[in-house]
Amino acid sequence: MLRPNMPAVNDREGARIPYNLPAVIDAHVHIFPGNISAAIQKWFDKNAWPIRYQLTSSRILAFLLSRGIGHVIALQYAHKPGIAAGLNRYMAEKCAEFDNRVTGLATVFPGEDKAEEILQQAFDVGLGGVKLHAHVQCFDMNAEHMQPLYACCRRNNKPIVMHVGREPKSTAYNCDPYELCCAEKVERIVRAFPDLKICVPHLGFDETSAYRTMIEKYDNLWLDTTMVITDYFPLQEKIDLRRYRPDRVMYGSDFPNIPYAWDRELRELQAAEIPHDTLMRIARENAAEFYCLNLPAV
Repeated sequence: MLRPNMPAVNDREGARIPYNLPAVIDAHVHIFPGNISAAIQKWFDKNAWPIRYQLTSSRILAFLLSRGIGHVIALQYAHKPGIAAGLNRYMAEKCAEFDNRVTGLATVFPGEDKAEEILQQAFDVGLGGVKLHAHVQCFDMNAEHMQPLYACCRRNNKPIVMHVGREPKSTAYNCDPYELCCAEKVERIVRAFPDLKICVPHLGFDETSAYRTMIEKYDNLWLDTTMVITDYFPLQEKIDLRRYRPDRVMYGSDFPNIPYAWDRELRELQAAEIPHDTLMRIARENAAEFYCLNLPAV
């Protein structure tokens, strides 16, 4: 469903988070060094949608925190071997700028030399988990070389966020996500590592039904809402959060790499006909549990 020249959405943005969503945790925000950020923006311009917010990493984090987001989970991914260690140092430096209001995730390129050592070093300096992206990194999540990475996360009690849903797919990727990604492959990992916390972003788009069933079965699997509740992609049916296990879904925005207002998804979440305690779980509490965050009560 990812294609060139997808539209920008010129919706108005709010100055603050919606009134009934205090201290939201945004569990899906991207930051990269300037050269990589520029390359990503160029890729989106050519192969997807125009990025509305073209900001440096520090400004990305300050933008969200100044508008009422209580905590940010910052993600990154290495698109080739040999750069992960530098990206992890960059992430640690950016987190330090914002005291305890940003939790940064490590990256590693699956299959590269000393991948487990790179990941362990990132955890040793305080990064809070690892983000992998199968569409970009073209890895098979069930491959043998993935096992040490899963074991490293489990040994350090760190979660893993893996973009292994099949969509949004693009011919601009160097691999076919439909060949690499499916809910059945994720289930093998969930079952093999029952004490490893795993989050699949975008509600597992386009296998949302399969993932909705899986979070009912497995306590170590989470999903995030990123972009799929905004009425942007042409889904066959609108996502109904009332049908999801309330303690296994967390809010994420994909900021800044979005074509619409920063709070569009928050407004959709606010308008969803879900109980207030479920709303608070999705907006804050589930991410706090997933990342073992010690946050003040609200």
